[in-house]
Amino acid sequence: MSTRLLRRQARAIFQAGLAAANPIDAVVGSLRRHDFSRYAHIFVVGAGKAGASMAQAAERVLGRRIAAGLINVKDGHLAKLRRIELNQCGHPVPDERGVAGAARIAGIAAAAGRDDLVLCLISGGASALLPLPASPITLEEKQQMTRLLLDCGADIHELNAVRKHLSRIKGGQLARLAAPARVEALMLSDVIGDDLDTIGSGPTAPDASTFGMVADIFEKYGLTGSIPQSIAGRIAAGVHGEIAETPKAGDPCFTRVHNSIVGSNRLALAAAARRARALGFRTTVLSSSIEGETREIARMHAAIARDARPGTCFITGGETTVTIKGSGLGGRNQEFVLAAAIDIAGRPDIVVLSAGTDGSDGPTGAAGAIADGDTLRRNPEAARYLAANDSYHYFEGLGDLIITGPTNTNVMDIHVMLVGR
Repeated sequence: MSTRLLRRQARAIFQAGLAAANPIDAVVGSLRRHDFSRYAHIFVVGAGKAGASMAQAAERVLGRRIAAGLINVKDGHLAKLRRIELNQCGHPVPDERGVAGAARIAGIAAAAGRDDLVLCLISGGASALLPLPASPITLEEKQQMTRLLLDCGADIHELNAVRKHLSRIKGGQLARLAAPARVEALMLSDVIGDDLDTIGSGPTAPDASTFGMVADIFEKYGLTGSIPQSIAGRIAAGVHGEIAETPKAGDPCFTRVHNSIVGSNRLALAAAARRARALGFRTTVLSSSIEGETREIARMHAAIARDARPGTCFITGGETTVTIKGSGLGGRNQEFVLAAAIDIAGRPDIVVLSAGTDGSDGPTGAAGAIADGDTLRRNPEAARYLAANDSYHYFEGLGDLIITGPTNTNVMDIHVMLVGR
């Protein structure tokens, strides 16, 4: 089995997983199980990289029943709509467009009455795309806080715990604004464990995190002396009970709220595995909950592949983290493949692919990358690029970036390892 064929098969397996993450089918299927005739007005709000596709699905089912709608989406993640407005915003660092859109979304929710329905569509990226800082925190200070957390390698749960306690809309606070209207939230999960309060920072879900946890996160990463004073002051006031906590389980604002997950990494991996088996590989889905330092996780995957029998496929999913030490360009998927490429060098029968289902990996236009045991022969400088966190330029030079463009979905990452016959 040639390396070229293995590469084509790895791409086909990833594409099968990506197709299974199509949010249109998921949202349409969910909405068609509901009776909407009893509501006086239906408002559609939300945020996320899959927001455009989810909005298309809502319009397909609800049509003219939609009284108004606004969804914050990442730049370029668009679709043709009739009744729901898409507001393009900055991601992963929030911007003023996001603030303006979040304020309008908060206003739509607050205006809904008891006989109305607020349909909330949440997908990956919603945390950054719904920035509504609590006073006196400014957007610039929130941007600075986001960069600090990303650079130190904080995971998505930690990042969202901080976001929720700097916001007026996250951590169940959108549900609080919408009460007493009925709220139906459909979520496309992009987080390990599919926790409702972590997906998009849980705008309609009870928040399990606290001000005290946020203070612990700052201390864990040594950020106490680096964060803006307004943020430090707010967290300290929250710890001392001077500011109300985000709403918790049992809060009356959740009495008429229903949250459901309509798409996830698990479903995508299952579809990828079906494709791999159809191609003749003995296939194992190892986990949909892979997390940790990207390089270490990649080396573990490479070790598994080196010891595997010929004709084997391993598939995993999740979301790793990169601790940035260099000044290069890349993302966790490209860095995953670069680190793995070093450990599979000399094994042309092994192919490793890692890519994000949202089509963007870090601040790049690539979804991920692909490598094999001959990759280092084509460019022996892999270790130097890895040390500089410059995986993008390494794979760009080889033509081995995975480019999908915006996919209008997001269910974390898919890792594929093939061992040829």
